[in-house]
Amino acid sequence: MMNERFRKLGFSPADILLPKDADMTKWAVVACDQFTSEPEYWEGVERTVGDAPSTLRLILPEAELKAPDVERRIADINATMDDYLRRDLFRTLRDALVYVERTQSDGLVRHGLIGMADLDAYDFTPGSGALIRATEGTVLERIPPRAKVRRNAPIELPHVMLLIDDPDKTVIEPLTAATSEMEPLYDFDLMAGGGHLRGWRLSDAQVSAVADALAGLATDEAMQRKYGVSGVAPLLFAVGDGNHSLATAKACRAEQGDANPLARFALVEVVNNHDDALRFEPIHRVLFGVDAKELHAAFRRFYPNAYEGRGEGHVIEVACEGYNGFVTVPDPKVQLAVGTLQAFIDEYLKTHDGEVDYIHGDEVTRQLGRKPGNVGLLLPAMGKDQLFKTVMADGVLPRKTFSMGHAQDKRYYVEARRIR
Repeated sequence: MMNERFRKLGFSPADILLPKDADMTKWAVVACDQFTSEPEYWEGVERTVGDAPSTLRLILPEAELKAPDVERRIADINATMDDYLRRDLFRTLRDALVYVERTQSDGLVRHGLIGMADLDAYDFTPGSGALIRATEGTVLERIPPRAKVRRNAPIELPHVMLLIDDPDKTVIEPLTAATSEMEPLYDFDLMAGGGHLRGWRLSDAQVSAVADALAGLATDEAMQRKYGVSGVAPLLFAVGDGNHSLATAKACRAEQGDANPLARFALVEVVNNHDDALRFEPIHRVLFGVDAKELHAAFRRFYPNAYEGRGEGHVIEVACEGYNGFVTVPDPKVQLAVGTLQAFIDEYLKTHDGEVDYIHGDEVTRQLGRKPGNVGLLLPAMGKDQLFKTVMADGVLPRKTFSMGHAQDKRYYVEARRIR
């Protein structure tokens, strides 16, 4: 049941399962949607885990979603979940919130809060007025294969990260100096270069303070102060990672309805958008098999007021054979430069040959762009203050807008929760 103080917040304490007596380094593995093109990573995890109890046995790496024996793999996962429950491998933290500190590969520490999201307060439809909204477009075809994994599972493990827009650092940051008032839960190194993880259970007083602080972020006054709007449905949580996992949980909730009240919720980690360790890195575009001059002319037709050089508006860097410069689109119609650029690329590729790829890193984009037949288009980093404003104004971000950290810095599975 949901804690009453949290009822209107879309997030609340949960009955959280933790292993009673496990080698935590072997127990915790990285989010299933990482290293999908690197089977050697998952082979290394297999060797590390061996026969030890591990979340590796409770998840399906997405690299294997299309494997010929996937149905058997899913059945084995569900059977292992039942086995772990039957062998009493877990202890239950009743009605708990867990504060976590994750040391990333860059040495910075990311702070989070684990509880459960109310799926009835989440909507991935662009333009939704839900408390919890997607930040990127949801590809509906990606949900059914993931639903196969969740549908008959007795427990869930989260890699969903919800972001809050808390520039004054009122919700999570006060906990950092107050861990002495909490129950320590774990403190261990993560495998395969994942850094370090520590976790504590909040006291009752701290849980109440979190509820009050979250409620403060959802007031009309907060919406006016941060976004300059009033009388609109508040946006409290934006999905930063794991949107398709949350969408899958939502689909299973719709299937099972009120017959399974546990399916109404999903375990998540909440992180402040303004956490110093959270880095938004732009994802650039490289067009292959195009004529740079023709592309430039088409861009000027699409945006007749665009001009070369840097100015007021959306500025995009262009790198192609024999040229490196900037183009500015003044008076843009959308919030982000990536939206301005993506609208053009989508329209251009409908009538011209060529392909687009999405590239991390400035210099690698420039190097690819300078090769004959290519054009590299570099985007500015999105400011943290733009994320929630864009979701409120434009519905969702353009696809491939930004990346949050490296693969090894994604969530590792540790906590679990019963969903049956």
